[in-house]
Order: sequence, then structure tokens, then C-alpha cells
Amino acid sequence: MQSFIMRTSKEAVHAAAKEFLHFVNRGASPYHVVEECKTRLLKAGFTELKESEHWDIKPANKYFVTRNYSTVIAFAVGGLYKPGNGFSMIGAHTDSPCLRVKPRSKKTRLGCLQVGVECYGGGIWNTWFDRDLTVAGRVMVKSGDKLLHRLVHVQRPILRIPHLAIHLQRDINDSFGPNKENHLVPFLATAVQEELEVGSAASGDACNAASTPEKHHPALIRLLCGELGVEPDALLDFELCLADTQPGTLGGAYEEFIFSPRLDNLHSCYCALTALIDSSTSASLAKDPNIRVITLYDNEEVGSESAQGAQSNLTELILRRLASTPDNLTAFQEAMPLSFMISADMAHAVHPNYQEKHEENHRPAFHKGPAIKFNSNQRYATTAVTASVLREVAGRVEVPLQDVMVRNDSPCGTTIGPILAARLGIPVLDIGAPQLAMHSIREMCCTSGVLQTTTLFKGFFEFFPSVRNMLVVD
Repeated sequence: MQSFIMRTSKEAVHAAAKEFLHFVNRGASPYHVVEECKTRLLKAGFTELKESEHWDIKPANKYFVTRNYSTVIAFAVGGLYKPGNGFSMIGAHTDSPCLRVKPRSKKTRLGCLQVGVECYGGGIWNTWFDRDLTVAGRVMVKSGDKLLHRLVHVQRPILRIPHLAIHLQRDINDSFGPNKENHLVPFLATAVQEELEVGSAASGDACNAASTPEKHHPALIRLLCGELGVEPDALLDFELCLADTQPGTLGGAYEEFIFSPRLDNLHSCYCALTALIDSSTSASLAKDPNIRVITLYDNEEVGSESAQGAQSNLTELILRRLASTPDNLTAFQEAMPLSFMISADMAHAVHPNYQEKHEENHRPAFHKGPAIKFNSNQRYATTAVTASVLREVAGRVEVPLQDVMVRNDSPCGTTIGPILAARLGIPVLDIGAPQLAMHSIREMCCTSGVLQTTTLFKGFFEFFPSVRNMLVVD
């Protein structure tokens, strides 16, 4: 830790953290995350590809492709790449636990206009109470003879889920477990104010609605149409996430913390993306025999089992296309054992108020580096081999590493790591920057974690081929 901090100024740490905050504040939904990645990739000289088109991939060039506009795979081809060579890969996920607007969201109760929502993933739902909320996501719009995908992010607070006063639930500080169907319904407006504003008030629900505008409160439809510049009858359908309007920020007496939504897992997405862009200079790519890849998937928080998730065939299809050649029909099979994937997903930092929840010898702390995740029951994909490879890379770039493992009497989460290890048969390591309050609407990590993780990932792209040449196992 000392050597990294001494070599790295506070200004450099803060600059990296602030750039990450720009990224996370723009990434209010998986679609906005992909949009932000696309913007940065295009600016860095990457070429966009379409899955449905023929690809003409050339060494020393950079490309990316999206699926569902919520998953993005970007890659930079080494100047020395030949089919059968390995892939240097980092995977993460673009989604976070949140509330999502139901397909028929119109609810009216006691003169209050409310929006029906569905719980996505395993959020700490009581943290969504008393927050200034908005919506962000995508809307399908009909324009002439086209069905267009449009992104929307209302920048001001329009929704709120208020707590019930303590006077009406005296035991709330002993235990609070909201009913997810009844208690997590946000307020949008009152019928009285709507009548004053537009001359009529919405009422009832959406049970008998026939069109998209009828399935939701007119106030919500007007907001969306105003953002998009379209008429209500142009709206076909939408996928909207609720999001906190309070932006991520630096915090703490010395501004050493990041307080932000969606750290899990936009922190890993940002570090992987930045490492790929920063490492893929002409000089660096010219001497690389591998293809450098980042895979940022949707739907990890709900099991990855979707067309755009890590359990889909997307990764294999992409890698097979890149390894394809009529001169070597087994190039893909030869490439897999020469490849390596870092599964990057945030780790649990030790919590001083709950020390007993952590295994006593595996307590990741802030500022001491990313934590390699271990689990013998294959909830994480790390092995002694993959850990050794990354330790060698970390030593070369002087980034400290920590180890994390859950207690035997505690359940263990999982990641895309075991999924991709099984699907592709490649060596995988699970790692994450330490954070607190995972799956809260507001999470917390340290500023140095951004620069440490980015430096480690950049070093991985640059040094993995030479480290792989040192390895003697199979």
C-alpha cells in the first residue's frame, strides 16, 4: 500500500475518482451505461460493429459491439495476433438493483397518483424510502415506418416513497421490512394538483387500458413526451429504472470516500473500460499477440440468464468470430487455454460496526488494493493458478492486493466468473474493489480504489501474454 500511495499523488487519485463520478452519474440505467461506454470508445478510435453484419477484423485495430443496448463488448486486436492466440479479458456488469416501472403502472389511491414498480435484483429496499427519485431508461417510439430506441433521463425529482411516521409504527427502529408490493409504490402527484394544472385529474388503474399512454398516468406520459419531443401516441413501450437524483460525490474529512449510487458494478465497468482505452495505444498493441477484450453484461443481478447476460452464447459467438480462419479449424479451441478472464465485481470491505460478519483473516480494507475473491464451492472462479497470474501482474505495476473469503456460517454471493469459466473453459479470477453498503441506493468506497483497479487492469492487458508464457501447469 505504501509504495502505491507514495508514488501516486492525491491529485491523481482524485482526478481518477472524479472522472469515474462523471461516468456513474451518467449511467442511470444499463442503457445509459452502454451509451456512455460507446461515446468514450468512439472518441478513443474504436469502430462500432453490428452482430448481424460481416466483420473484417484487422490486427492493431479496435472495435466494439452492443447487444440489446444494455451489454457491450469491446476489443483491441494485438498487432501480432494470429488465430489460435489467446484473449486477455475483463468482464463486469452494467446493471444494479433498482425499482423498475411496471408495464401498467397507473395507480390511484386516496387522491394520490402513484406509479407501480417492480423490484429488480436484491436491493436494500428500505434505503429507497425518502429519496428524491426520477426515471431513466429507454423508450420505443414509432416514427414514420421506423421503431426507434430512444434514451430518456428526467433530471429532476419526480417520484418519492415516503416513510410512515414513527408515531404510527413504534417498532420501526427494531425491525423494518417493507412489503415490496404495497409499501414501495412511489408518489407522482395528487389528483387535486393535476386538476388545477391541466383541468382534469386521472383516476383508477390500468386494468382495462388498451394503449401505452392509457397504461400510465398522463403526468408521467407528459414528462416522457416532453423529454423526447414526441406525441403520446408515438410511445410503444418502455423500460424505465427509478434512480436517485442525488449525484455521486467525494466525501469524508479528507475526501477519501466516494458516496454514490450503482458502485456495484459501474466501478468495475469504468475501470475495465478505461484500462482498455488507455492500454490500447499503437505502440502497446503493436507488440501484443493477444486480443484485449472487455465484456460488460446486463442482468447479472438477476442471474445472467438472458440474451444479453453472461449465461448467453454472446461471448462464445464473439470469440469464435475473432478466432475464425479457414486455415485453422481448431483456432478457437486452441485459444481458450491460452486466454484469461478477470471477473470484476465489487467486494465487501470490512465494516467496523459489524466486525463479526467478516472472516477474521480475510477483511478487505479501504486503500489497500483490490481484493481477490476465493470460494472452494465455486461461487467464485479463482484458483491458485489464476491468483498467481494476477499477483505477478500486480507486482509488475506495484498495485497491492487483498484476499477475501466469507465465513463458513455466512452465505456467499456469486458473479459472472463461474458462469464464464464453465461456458468457455478458460481460466478465470474473481476480484473487486472493497466497498460498503452494497446494494443500497447509496453505496460507499474509497477514492484510491479507482486508480488502483484501473492501473491493475491496464497492467493485465499489457503484461498477461508474457506472464502466461511463464506458466507451467497443463
